[in-house]
Amino acid sequence: MQLRVLVVCPDEEAAELLKTVLAEMEIEVEYTPSVARGLELIEERKFDGILLEYHPDKGSDEFLTLLRQSAKNNDTILMAIAEAHRNAQTMFGLGANFVLYRPLSLERTRLSLHAARGMMRSERRKSPRARVFSNANVSYPGAPEIKATMLNISDSGTLITTRNRVLDSGKVYFEFALPGERAIVRLSGQVAWQDSSGRAGIRFMDVPQASRRLMQGWLEKNGGLSEIGAQAVGAEHEESARKAKEANIQQVSHAGDRRREERLPCRVGAEVRAVGGTTPNHCAMTDISESGCYIEMPTPLVGHADVEITIRTAEVKFKIQGEVLSTHPGFGMGVRFVFRDPAEREEILRLLAMLSAAQVRDGQVC
Repeated sequence: MQLRVLVVCPDEEAAELLKTVLAEMEIEVEYTPSVARGLELIEERKFDGILLEYHPDKGSDEFLTLLRQSAKNNDTILMAIAEAHRNAQTMFGLGANFVLYRPLSLERTRLSLHAARGMMRSERRKSPRARVFSNANVSYPGAPEIKATMLNISDSGTLITTRNRVLDSGKVYFEFALPGERAIVRLSGQVAWQDSSGRAGIRFMDVPQASRRLMQGWLEKNGGLSEIGAQAVGAEHEESARKAKEANIQQVSHAGDRRREERLPCRVGAEVRAVGGTTPNHCAMTDISESGCYIEMPTPLVGHADVEITIRTAEVKFKIQGEVLSTHPGFGMGVRFVFRDPAEREEILRLLAMLSAAQVRDGQVC
């Protein structure tokens, strides 16, 4: 099924660029220069993504507030177009999943929308959410607990309200009991979006097996994850593994070909260790795409095909596994990412968009 995106942008030149790139990606576009018309459209139909030209005024703020209250689009991927001096964390706090900074360029727009498309497809694949009204405790290391109310839940995330409390962006720790269950669910998650009213979308990250079994059992009984849906998830993972294997064979056999994916120059702190090993190697990623990266380190992990990479920036920290495809002693090694589930690919896509936005904010317009 074709993805559908709403573009709300009074700047005709920027709107034409966005529509051109979306058309290249075979994404259906609904366009309006009017915020008022945009509000009508989000109540009329469901969109996979929304692009909003954001200004710190009443119109933009009203759009963001009503978007997250919309029955059809409260969890839709939101991309904000903003001036380069605006802080990304502020935009994320207003509910944006991605930020595109002005001036828009064709290559940066392609990169950011490609990353957003990955998240939109991931959202489509997620299991349906079940309505729930349950108390939860939310906490950060070294901070007191925040009381929250869960409004819906799936096996991959939840919608909560914190009574006008704004959460720090990043990792949070959850503890809650599902209706009718005595056992407590404990897990960690990441704030995906939030608005000024205290509503926030949380994506689950580290879920112990006992908590996952408890949630999936409850969801099966309450319409959030049917038996057919559970089988589909398992089949999807098997298909992803098969495609990853085929893609690896194709990549090795065409190692000399020109790269088809856009790679983003960067310098991101990382730790690399062999899978099963205990010694971390501090290094830097200097080149990254959706499927892999280059790791700078004087002594590459020769003889270790499988590695675990811990990626750190000011905004995110996560782990991902990879496969060493090439080594260059004294310089580093090329690594292909091995995604175990759609959430890990989503982390890489979000990192790409954040790095691209940071380059614009720092004056490195590519």
